[in-house]
Amino acid sequence: MSDPISSTATPAPSGVARLTAVLRRWLQALRPAPMRVDARERLRVVAGAIAGLLATAVLTELLSRHAPGVPWLVAPLGASAVLVFGVPASPLAQPWAVVMGNTASALVGIACVHLFGGVPELAAAIAVGGAIGVMFLLRCLHPPGGAAALLMVLSGVRDWQFALDPVLLNSVLMVAAGMVYNGVTGRKYPHPQLAAPTAAPAKRGEATAFSNADLETVLAHYNQVLDIPRDDLQAIVDEAGLLAARRRMTTLRCADVMSKDVKVAEWGTPLQEAWSLLREHHIKALPVVDRARRVIGIVTLADFMRGASLDVHDDWPSRLRRLILPTTTTHSDKAEVVGQIMSRQVRVASAERPLADLVPMFAATGHHHIPIVGDEARLVGIVTQSDLVAALARMDRL
Repeated sequence: MSDPISSTATPAPSGVARLTAVLRRWLQALRPAPMRVDARERLRVVAGAIAGLLATAVLTELLSRHAPGVPWLVAPLGASAVLVFGVPASPLAQPWAVVMGNTASALVGIACVHLFGGVPELAAAIAVGGAIGVMFLLRCLHPPGGAAALLMVLSGVRDWQFALDPVLLNSVLMVAAGMVYNGVTGRKYPHPQLAAPTAAPAKRGEATAFSNADLETVLAHYNQVLDIPRDDLQAIVDEAGLLAARRRMTTLRCADVMSKDVKVAEWGTPLQEAWSLLREHHIKALPVVDRARRVIGIVTLADFMRGASLDVHDDWPSRLRRLILPTTTTHSDKAEVVGQIMSRQVRVASAERPLADLVPMFAATGHHHIPIVGDEARLVGIVTQSDLVAALARMDRL
């Protein structure tokens, strides 16, 4: 007799299946993420690159004193244009990075030609690696700088002047064009790259998702170059947190935050008993229900005040006491039970209703207590303004 567990167990994946799964994940990792920019922004970048390179070329031709046969526009400038006009907020595209990254890298490349010109392969490798090291040292990391260093080696440039004209001149003109074009088209350039300020200690009771110091700690642990400025990263994370809070607010139901131990009254509950419930449990409202526990009204402190005519200030303790205490005679000229003073117009909400729907009810209608009903409209709980605030505070701490 076969083992029933063995006969129904899922067979382990074969070696081929595991290899296929690994290969599939590796290929998926090579797929580029979709670009979250619209056609207008793409057209802005394309037009900017054209205008920037054209202006740089024309002005370089007018200002440069290059010798015949020497290029007056270096190829790495095309890559610089992609950064300056395509991602003007990137730390890799800022003016210091463009100008010093290209110029310092060109100098490194020329130095490698002098030192290792006899072995071009070695010169090329050391030029690119050395350029990266120098750019890290000068805080001007700029990817086209690696291409500038390599260009010096491949072209056999030995004249130190070449790093100034055309490399430096090209870079300065490109940055100037970027400042003008990005400013006109609504993009901040240069983009401030200041370090995030140290966050002040949070005040007692203040709930914050994270501070600038927390972000700095995470970035230090990440320990990789980010192609995004810190202020933009902070803004993106803050916006994502806000959207997450809104999503949680829409998915949170009234049943998730309501108070289930609800003190109630009936139409015939004596006023003294209802008043005692309010005072003993430190609450401000009692839902009034029928025998099937369906809400027929609500009685609040305001109803007691209205019933005792407390708008007249003279001797109000006596008038309130007279309202609450039961009449000992067979006839009474005042209210004796809850049903005679309760508010019959009461707003209720379903237990499955999103909590976000209650916000305008509390904010605009002056309600402080919303009875929550379940199946067959029976009372199952109550949501107060305090319950709502507590729920929001908990979400801030997530």
